Amino acid sequence: MIGAGVFLGIGYSIGIVGPGGLILTFALNGVIALFTAMSYAELSSAIPRAGGAYNFARIGFGRGTSFVAGWMEWFASSVAGSMYAITFAIYTIRYLRHLGLLDWMPENWISVKIVAAVVAAFFLYINYRGASETGRVGAFFTLGQIIFLALIGVAGIFVAVKDPSRLQNFEPFMPEGWWKLLITMGFTYVAFEGFEVISQAGDEAVDPKRNLPKAMLYSVLIATLIYVVVAVATVVSVKAGVQGVGPVPWQWIGEQGEHGVTGFGEAVARLMPMGNLLLTLAVIFASTSALNATIYSATRASYALGRDRMLPPKLATISRKRKTPWVALALTGGIIIVVATVLPTKDVASSASIMFLFLFFLVNVCVIRIRRNMGDELEYGFVMPWFPVFPMVAIACQGILAAWLVHMSWLAWIVAPAWILVGVGVYWSYSRSRAAPAEHDIHIFEEEKAPAGDEYRIMVAVANPRNAVELVLNTHKLCGAKNAKVELLHMVEVPDQVPLSDADKYMLEGKEGIVEAMLYLAPQFPIGTALRYCRNVARGIVSAVREKKINMLVIGWQGRPQARAFRLGSTIDPVIELAPCNVVILKGCGSHKFKRVLVPVAGGPNGVFALEVASILADKSEGLITAMTVAGEGPRFDIDRFIDENEERLYAPRERVHTKVVQSQHVAEAILEEAQEHDMVVMGCTRQPLVYQVARQSVPDIVAQRCPKPFVMVKASGGIRSWVKRWL
Repeated sequence: MIGAGVFLGIGYSIGIVGPGGLILTFALNGVIALFTAMSYAELSSAIPRAGGAYNFARIGFGRGTSFVAGWMEWFASSVAGSMYAITFAIYTIRYLRHLGLLDWMPENWISVKIVAAVVAAFFLYINYRGASETGRVGAFFTLGQIIFLALIGVAGIFVAVKDPSRLQNFEPFMPEGWWKLLITMGFTYVAFEGFEVISQAGDEAVDPKRNLPKAMLYSVLIATLIYVVVAVATVVSVKAGVQGVGPVPWQWIGEQGEHGVTGFGEAVARLMPMGNLLLTLAVIFASTSALNATIYSATRASYALGRDRMLPPKLATISRKRKTPWVALALTGGIIIVVATVLPTKDVASSASIMFLFLFFLVNVCVIRIRRNMGDELEYGFVMPWFPVFPMVAIACQGILAAWLVHMSWLAWIVAPAWILVGVGVYWSYSRSRAAPAEHDIHIFEEEKAPAGDEYRIMVAVANPRNAVELVLNTHKLCGAKNAKVELLHMVEVPDQVPLSDADKYMLEGKEGIVEAMLYLAPQFPIGTALRYCRNVARGIVSAVREKKINMLVIGWQGRPQARAFRLGSTIDPVIELAPCNVVILKGCGSHKFKRVLVPVAGGPNGVFALEVASILADKSEGLITAMTVAGEGPRFDIDRFIDENEERLYAPRERVHTKVVQSQHVAEAILEEAQEHDMVVMGCTRQPLVYQVARQSVPDIVAQRCPKPFVMVKASGGIRSWVKRWL
């Protein structure tokens, strides 16, 4: 994790934001990085496979987004490797010139580029030798860099204690204002990207569910502490007016080299005896350690793309002798060497930072989506606290930092988006039709799309032929009222132990149910059908709702679930919570004529939708609707006014909707007693979060489980909440 970011970043940053801004740059970036590291830790503990963000996006958003994530991850790690190679070259050549060993060589950037290419090639060979060799070399260089940087930090503290006047170097603390912090934070963010590399070790780590989260979180905390201490040591390293430093020491540091590129080195050289040697050793150990890690990370990202046939399978070719993905390694090496030798140093660092900001933004979105949609499918080794506060804060901060990075390098805002656009083109022209199926994908067995158009869309989730008729007869009424298109969906339910290749053997029953439904609906309504497979049926249904832009979902319910962890069932509960559309759940409705329909209401959009559905399902010639409210000790709900305000939503004359107020302290009991005199009960579900409902049963749940009459529970969509559900 500790690499070129600190050595290049200190000189650049102090010249832009001053001494106090330098400290805050690393401290605040450490906080943002910790938030994202928690997202990586949670996802890596649940999905410990090589690929990192690529795997997370595949599970959270599907093939397209996952390809772009892997494509970004490959380039981001490669560009970071280029930066580390350049840093090694800059400081090594600087020290050799200090010793007088390179007086014969002209001072230009060509020599830096050559050395960068050579050191990159050397560590490409180290990675080719195998994961064990990569790890041993990385551990050696990591230990070395920590020791040398710790010595620099201790020396800085010692000097400040011995000569307190050096603390005046922090005045003024923020000479350029607070907004400049956004530029330096964005520029140095690459210095915190190392925890991403750890997620690539899922296939090769021991006990990954336990060790990957620990490694990620500890590395962020340790690296942030080291960065801040070294930054403090840099500020106090020189004294005003000594040896040409000038009256403002921090300005002198920021002017060394090209925009301060060697400012950190010149400051540390004056901090202690043998400062140049100590600094050079620290840079060599830190930059090569980070270079070694980013080569490993970029290679595993491209290997994962080849393994899943997102890119040519040749990328996943493993060396018979070394057991390493040598083709992916060779292409990664090509990117690292080209970027290191072509782009200016500042633009290389900025490009690396902006790519990781984009990547981490996506991973923070993934952790929210995966926890909401698949929390019951995955086995987590680490679960972040206060979810989803930390990833949401990180998303906002990373978006702002990426936008402000244009003030440091406009070229980075060309290189990074261009790489992403190329990736999108590769996906649509090559990957989309060749990608291999994954364990958590939603697979399509058979599908016939409904005719295109903007009509109202109703999806019927058909579980089996036994409840198909019940669903269809009532869906017929809903479709007629809404003039809707129909999508018939069956999610094939396959045991976890059955491999994906055998999943099609379990689809016969669902196919029969769809055929049964089509016999009733196809002659009158445009119909689309889909047979899909997913390990989690609820996720498959919600995914289909989003994909097909469904307005209303109709689903059957058999009654009280056996598992106490669920209110209405392992499928119904998450569908109610996550579906971004109107939901209608039918229990025992069959082919009855509903002449007397009870609708308990207490206001709100679910109450309005319950009245609307009741007016559609009630018998057209004789149906009467009783809108009922239960009054306790508090203010009485004006039910007549509520119905009058929403009369345009009704599909029955207003005179056929009667109202009734019942006095009772036991709402559920009063509704159940009133239901005895009616043919059907239609009721809106509670709008409380699912976690709250599991801990304490709501009135609609109690009525649904105990009502002996045909029962319909509805949930209305709309507003910001449904928009968030649709996209997250």
